[in-house]
Amino acid sequence: MARQNRNQDSPYDERVIQINRVAKVVKGGRRFSFTALVCVGDGEGKVGIGYAKASEVPAAIQKAMDIARTRMHLIPMAGNTIIHEIIGVHDSSRVMLKPAAPGTGVIAGGAARQILESAGIKDVLAKSLGSPTHINVAKATMDGLLGQRRPDEVAKLRGQNVDDIVPPAVLASYRSTEALRAHAKAEG
Repeated sequence: MARQNRNQDSPYDERVIQINRVAKVVKGGRRFSFTALVCVGDGEGKVGIGYAKASEVPAAIQKAMDIARTRMHLIPMAGNTIIHEIIGVHDSSRVMLKPAAPGTGVIAGGAARQILESAGIKDVLAKSLGSPTHINVAKATMDGLLGQRRPDEVAKLRGQNVDDIVPPAVLASYRSTEALRAHAKAEG
């Protein structure tokens, strides 16, 4: 939906993906409440999603933002893209993520686009397959991002040298991104 940064002091990119009105049928009729699906990212490889329910929209959004902030994960990246192609799965939703050349942009829609942009991924191709439910697509996107294997892990599993199994350009981008993160962590 829209980019939301109510706290101007907040270092995070906070986005509302979907707001939904839900009803509980009780003896006297229906009780309405609202659910909010949000994503929070730092634009440098950390992102999390949150889903919460409350009787008012602002309260639901705030609860979901708090949940998303506590569930942030560091996403492995190679420069401004992901390391390798992967399909994230959650329930009947699947999201295919492919790395893209610099300058391509984020080619994705719906919840996947919001999450990828919040994470700071600038070049990626994504395709939502299966169920289009926002919550399932969001969780499938997170599954795909977190399911990536780092080049050094793959080399160790195969018992080979990293330089032999990963293309040089991808390896250089990955190493420079990891070096920048280590430098930022040392400073902050």
